[in-house]
Amino acid sequence: QVQLVESGGGLVQAGGSLRLSCAASGTMFSVSTMGWYRQAPGKQRELVADITRGGRINYVDSVKGRFTISRDNANNTVYLQMNSLKPEDTAVYYCNAEVAFRAFWGKGTLVTVSS
Repeated sequence: QVQLVESGGGLVQAGGSLRLSCAASGTMFSVSTMGWYRQAPGKQRELVADITRGGRINYVDSVKGRFTISRDNANNTVYLQMNSLKPEDTAVYYCNAEVAFRAFWGKGTLVTVSS
């Protein structure tokens, strides 16, 4: 019903930057909260950042000051600007969107930060 298409992942050296994008499509309902989660090998999936339709934002402490989440409501798109990347940021990043009180997930995009 709802598809989330992610882009922007890849391999980057420590200290570098990446920008992730995720566009939601396939729904006639408004998209509520959108966010990014990540899962590193052997670790639980964690919330990186999310943003409500009205612009209220949450960040996990480890990315505060380095990552910035934003969204374009007209295009149902959420972005994650990642600066000063560290090896510990290496993970599969998943886009999440809430639509009509249901959660939808992207397939994930791999971010690898080398030292």
